[in-house]
Amino acid sequence: MFKFLAVKSVPTLFWSSPKVLTLRPRPVSLLFLILGLGLFGLGEAMLVAAGIGVSPWTVFAQGLMLQTGWSLGTATLIISLCVIGCWWPLKQVPGIGTIANAFIIAAVLEFVLPWLPVADAFAGQLAYSLAGIVVTGFGGAVYLIANLGPGPRDGLMTGLQRLTGRPIAQVRSALEIAVVVIGFALGGSAGLGTALFAFGIGPAVALGLYLCHQLAPQEPATQ
Repeated sequence: MFKFLAVKSVPTLFWSSPKVLTLRPRPVSLLFLILGLGLFGLGEAMLVAAGIGVSPWTVFAQGLMLQTGWSLGTATLIISLCVIGCWWPLKQVPGIGTIANAFIIAAVLEFVLPWLPVADAFAGQLAYSLAGIVVTGFGGAVYLIANLGPGPRDGLMTGLQRLTGRPIAQVRSALEIAVVVIGFALGGSAGLGTALFAFGIGPAVALGLYLCHQLAPQEPATQ
């Protein structure tokens, strides 16, 4: 029942790009990259709309903002650049997906969030947060399988997974928990939704990878 928790790698499916670093990706790879990032952004928007806690990395950015006087956007950018800097020893390769990650997720948050209904009752907020985590995880799985370059956090996750050999669910959860602890110590504000995301996003990504592999086990076409 919980086989997905043992997933240790991103599968190669029919929409996977043969090369990470390419300026001419296959249309199907590009399509699924955009689809996955769109779902990722939708899930994060749902978490915001739930109103019971932001994501761990936002808590970290808030804490850094309070300690440095930077804006939240600047703090988020600095964190992202530092995380990408950690890729080098992990032998991670960026691609157009690394750039698209920032722009597409930001666009979805900008245009979708105002249209999402706001839950007032706690039960609704809790359900909203859990659904947002599942959608974010599935979207992350879809775009990672496209193999066009991960975002900063996802690249750190897959790099550390290869280094440690631990399941993706464990690696991602450990990262998120560490980040929220540091962010909270720096003064960032966390809530129940933050804790749910920290503990749930790893299993959610692993579940997405597992389901994609079960539903579409095809190898990509050769170029």
